[in-house]
Amino acid sequence: MSALWAWIILAAVVATSVIVVEGGRRLLAGRLSARWPSVGRVARRCASPAFAFAAVVSTNAAMPYQYMPDGPDRAVEHALRIAAIGATTWLVLRIAYALTDPPLNRLMRIEGERNRRARRARTQMMLLRRIASVVVVVLAVGAALFTFPDVRAVGAGVLASAGVAGLVVGIAARPTLGNLLAGLQLAFSDALRLDDVVVVQGQWGRVEELTLSYVVVWLWDDRRLILPVSYFTEQPFENWTRHSSRVIGSVELHVDWTVPLDELRTELHSMLKEHPLWDRREWVLQATDVQPNGLVTVRALMSAADSASAWDLRCDVREHLIAYIREHHPQALPRFRTDPDDTLGGGLDSPGGGPDADGGRHAGEATAGQGSKDEGPRSGGSEAGGYAMAGARNFDRNPGR
Repeated sequence: MSALWAWIILAAVVATSVIVVEGGRRLLAGRLSARWPSVGRVARRCASPAFAFAAVVSTNAAMPYQYMPDGPDRAVEHALRIAAIGATTWLVLRIAYALTDPPLNRLMRIEGERNRRARRARTQMMLLRRIASVVVVVLAVGAALFTFPDVRAVGAGVLASAGVAGLVVGIAARPTLGNLLAGLQLAFSDALRLDDVVVVQGQWGRVEELTLSYVVVWLWDDRRLILPVSYFTEQPFENWTRHSSRVIGSVELHVDWTVPLDELRTELHSMLKEHPLWDRREWVLQATDVQPNGLVTVRALMSAADSASAWDLRCDVREHLIAYIREHHPQALPRFRTDPDDTLGGGLDSPGGGPDADGGRHAGEATAGQGSKDEGPRSGGSEAGGYAMAGARNFDRNPGR
């Protein structure tokens, strides 16, 4: 057989292998994908490495090395062998990712009571996939290196002194191995999962990414806090969704003693019943503290399905209660009392606050300003006190509002 026919056969073999792969891709991504959509997605994602694998393997099998010079033929054979290892690794990794992405996406969309178990399974699957990818890549690199005769000789010497080499490698890679073991411990001990709401170093955020070496926490202001995995096995941290994704949110208001708690409690319940973020489980409104400056601390608790919903629900409840108190009970706006006779409002039945309202009001302003200057912020700070007094003045000027 002449050299020309040998090269023609090589081109025919490569073309045939590529045509076969293209036919399989069209069959899987066309007719079968209508019945099994996941098969079509896998075929489309694996098309490129499949073409590379078919071209490299067919070229290595049909290459006419006998018609090549002695020097270049060995170099070409060696290069094709390494290319075959790389194409095989690429194809295996792409198949693994294509097969595991659909279940991971389904687990990501699960809400409600099954959300915690779904996040645990998703975390473990992702870590196992990363570990398998690392193992495959390391084996592929090792196989490619062992195609060199000099590296095989060095490898035999290393195997002969495996104890010393293992000790040296273990000491050098101690942080990496520690993070790897810490990642496995976090994933399979269920201490930390993807989308968990955590408080780390005083920062509130959600676990966005969990790898074998680091953890990415997505903070509430769109910053990313990146910490080594070993941090979460050595340092304390808060996990708000450890046992359940359901979160109880709280809203605190500092109002005057004259606030009608029963009406406020009824208004809160009416508002929660119409709110889509309330999970219909728990709610309560209580006076949790009485302060000596004439203010009472009112705390409202409400439950939500997850931390994001709880945050939005808290903001909505806070805004609604503030608007309700300002519009329906302006006499309950926070004020600083200075007249000991004004125990229950001292004529607060009338919007003007009695005959001594002006004197008491100006005295209260002076006392509030002096207190914020000498003693620091009280009851929300000097700005909050200024806003409260401004609200009282507006009410005095417009008693009909």
